[in-house]
Amino acid sequence: MKAQQSSQFSLWPFPCKIGERMKSHFTSQIALASQLFAASAGLYLAAPSLLTAQTPAIQKMSKADRELTQKIRKAVVADKSLSLEAHNVHIGAQDGAVTLTGTVKSEDEKKAVEDKANEIAGAGKVTNELTVSDK
Repeated sequence: MKAQQSSQFSLWPFPCKIGERMKSHFTSQIALASQLFAASAGLYLAAPSLLTAQTPAIQKMSKADRELTQKIRKAVVADKSLSLEAHNVHIGAQDGAVTLTGTVKSEDEKKAVEDKANEIAGAGKVTNELTVSDK
């Protein structure tokens, strides 16, 4: 009898229904944890390629378009009379044509951002899709 007890090892030493349920629950928890770990490891391995990938808009933008966008951005941000919303409008450029999108606080800001873009890109090369917020 003593030889049988020493050869068996159990986390729950009492032979009863509760012990069996606890072993089953513990095994389920271990299985779930290992599945979550495997999924996390897979995502971690896939993430570096996602972090270095550029959006299609950035990939298509030529060096001249990037420089044009940077010049317009600097001019807009340098104007301290504009709101934070106006400083954060999206400025896109493709083949020298500039598109302004986003929200500004007033019609005056909308005009000021458009004027700055026209000064740098040239008249007729700017499409103003800015909207004025209701606030």
